[in-house]
Amino acid sequence: MHDILIRPLITEKMTNITAAQPGKFGFIVNLKANKIEIAKAIEKRFSVHVVDVKTIKHHGKTKTQFRKSGRFEGRTSKYKKAIVTLKEGETIELFEQV
Repeated sequence: MHDILIRPLITEKMTNITAAQPGKFGFIVNLKANKIEIAKAIEKRFSVHVVDVKTIKHHGKTKTQFRKSGRFEGRTSKYKKAIVTLKEGETIELFEQV
């Protein structure tokens, strides 16, 4: 089975969401993972109860680099993020340190 949780999503926007709505946390997850798998993985790893999972797929951006030998084009990696809502009063210890 593939690893579902890749890393926590710690950005300025996600920090503001967590501050305004306690109990919401963000993670970068595997592209093939569905909401049920994400919820089970978070419940198992952090011993919390997941109420809701919202997922967003981000497609890689096209990047161009100009060099002496010509123009190179490439893409950044695509990824999937999940915003998880926990049962009221529960929190994840990892995010309290940030």
